[in-house]
Order: sequence, then structure tokens, then C-alpha cells
Amino acid sequence: MELGTSVLGSPLRCISPKALTCRGLSCSRIRNLVQSKIQSCSLNRASNLRLRRMVSDGYVGSGGFGVSSNANGALGNSRSKIYKRLDSCLVIPPPSGRKPRAIIKFLGGAFIGAVPEVTYSYLIELLAKEGFLIIAVPYNVTFDHARAAGEIYEKFHCCLDNVLTSGLPDDNLSAADLVDLPLFSVGHSNGALLQVLAGSYFSEKIPKANAIISYNNRPASEAVPYFEQLGPLVNQVMPLMEVSPVYNMARNASGDAFKMLFDTAGAVIAEYDREALVSLNKFIDQLPLVLNQVSEGISEFKPTPSENLEYFKNAYNVPHTLLLKFNVDPIDETDLLEGTLKPRVESFGGTLEKVQLSGNHITPCAQEPKWQAGYLYTPADAIAQGLKTLSLNETRVLSRTISNWFRRFEA
Repeated sequence: MELGTSVLGSPLRCISPKALTCRGLSCSRIRNLVQSKIQSCSLNRASNLRLRRMVSDGYVGSGGFGVSSNANGALGNSRSKIYKRLDSCLVIPPPSGRKPRAIIKFLGGAFIGAVPEVTYSYLIELLAKEGFLIIAVPYNVTFDHARAAGEIYEKFHCCLDNVLTSGLPDDNLSAADLVDLPLFSVGHSNGALLQVLAGSYFSEKIPKANAIISYNNRPASEAVPYFEQLGPLVNQVMPLMEVSPVYNMARNASGDAFKMLFDTAGAVIAEYDREALVSLNKFIDQLPLVLNQVSEGISEFKPTPSENLEYFKNAYNVPHTLLLKFNVDPIDETDLLEGTLKPRVESFGGTLEKVQLSGNHITPCAQEPKWQAGYLYTPADAIAQGLKTLSLNETRVLSRTISNWFRRFEA
């Protein structure tokens, strides 16, 4: 489920995304707590902060925020890769000013796709190290996939046009270095659905190749249990809850719980900046928007999953597609998508391949926290390090698989 605000088929134009309105006291309390925590952490570390030349530079690195430990056990900053917020997208170039092999349009999954700089930081960094220029498009949750696909297409090409016109001077990349690069796309879970939708709705400015990871497009009644009963229940219960003193107590308790959460996070995340606030705001703002759609009586995704499959069968236009699934993923629908796309791709002489890798549905979201054992190396340390190594290895294999497959289409 993703949120879009421009109607598919409307004239495309460059727009500045409007800030979403967070409805409800609980969200404002959360945001205030986040702001307060960030300001507090910033004051404590003011001597370590560097001036940013860009208006909104951020970091993609180990664990999203790049947590590390020094010799004394204190947490420090290991952020190693800069992303730039350009228009409403995030731009991540290859390291060390290398000329990119190609450009990747990146979409994450539902909810977590709003903050790819946090939730997909390790995978994005791996792809950038493979030599790709990544343009990640954050987006929010909605039931209207057609509108979401249209807005994402608009946002991405607005950003891409700017990059191809002006280059990335801070990374020593001129427009001439970028203008002739091939365009690929990578999408995970619901982001995979949106990439396939874009490849079906549009016939121009589409990727040369798609990497579709863990495709999923279940009906709302299956994706959200008891969904049909949820909308009427929200409408009936909310007016009663809002006048109840118990509700006010719960809201205060929720605020205290979030305060404790962010206090704890402050001990783990070494340094906050305004990018952290931007990311958390984007994540928080989705929840009331979704509940509002439910209260308005929305009962199914639009288009429905069956309508999407029928459209793919007749209109999918991307020449080369790699379908990636994991061996432990009960919600994956890659096989269904393969059967749908195969006749269409064969009809225009394209390429469709499917690969199964070791991992699960959240393998693309694996992070790289810095684990430091205590004074005594315990069995818990061994288990934690072993699990981390296994998870990160699966994500590295995913990145290499995508990179090697795209290489075939870079000429």
C-alpha cells in the first residue's frame, strides 16, 4: 500500500511535495518528543557536528544511522556515505566520485518505503558500491496504487531531469557523465508492485530493466485481517474514545512510551540531525492518513489485484525483468507474477528470468549494526554475531545478483 497525490494520466509536472498533515494529538506529541530529543542530542554533540553545505544532506551507511563503538564502549558515528535530498527524492552516487555504470530507480515496501534512507540503507549502499547511481523515491501508504504509481513516476522523472541537466557537482559528476547512462529499477514487496505498474502504465521514460524483489499484491481482506469490519468499527468507536477520560490517559501513556522509546534510541543512535526528524515525520504521518481512508469506507485496493494482473498481461512494457524471491517467504507472489508476465514479455522479444535466493521477505531491509562483545565473550555474543553475519550475507548476495544481471544490459 502506498500513498499518491496526483491522478494517473494527468499532465506531468515538477512539483514540490506538500507536507502531510498529521491528524490527532498523539502524532503531534510524538513529533514534539522527537524534535525535543533531537535538539537535546544535538546540544550534547554540538562540538562534533560539521557544517553541511547542502540544504539537506544525510547519510546512508551501516545501520542507517551508522552506529559504532569506540575502544571505551562509547557509541560513535561511522556514517560513511552521503545521500542528497533532491526535490522529493534521495540521490546516492557511487563512492569516491566514480562515474556510475547506470542509474537505478529504487522503491521500498509499504510503510518502510517512506524512509528508504533508514530501512534500506545497507542494500542501497551495496548497490552504490557496485557502481550505480541510486535515486530512491520515498512514498507513503494508500489504497490507491494507480495514483501512487503516477505520483512516483512524476517525482522520479522530475529529480532525474534535474540530475541529467545539472549533474552532481559535489560528487565531481557532470551532466555529460550521466546523460547517456542506462536506467534500471529495483522494487521490493509493494515497491515491486509499483515498479511493475509503472512499467505497464507508461511506454516512455521507462527502465531498460526491472529487478522485482518479493512481489506481493494480496487483496485488502487478506493483507489486513478483518479489513471489511475495520472501517465501520473505526467510525463507531472513535467518537466515543475521543470524549473518554480513558482515551486521554491512553494518549498520555502513549506519549510517555514514545518518550521512553526515543530516550532509549538516543543511547543507541549517536548523533541526530534534521534528516532524522524528516525521516521520522514521514513514517509517523502515514498512520492517521491510512486510518482516515479506512474511516471513509475504503474496502479494497484500487485497482484490485486481479485488475492489476490483467493490465500487466496486456500492457507491461519493460524489455528485461528479473524476478527475485526468497526461500522463506510465505507472502511472496512472484510465481503468480511470472505466469502473468511471461506471455507478454515473449510477445515483444524481451527477457524474463526468475531467481530464488536464500533469505526471507525482510532480507532487503537487513541493517549492519556494529556489534561489540562484552568483556567476556558469551554464547549470546556468538549467536548474535552469527545471525547478523548470515542476514548480511544474504543481502550481499541479493545485491551482487542484481548487479551482475543488470550488467548484461548496460551496453
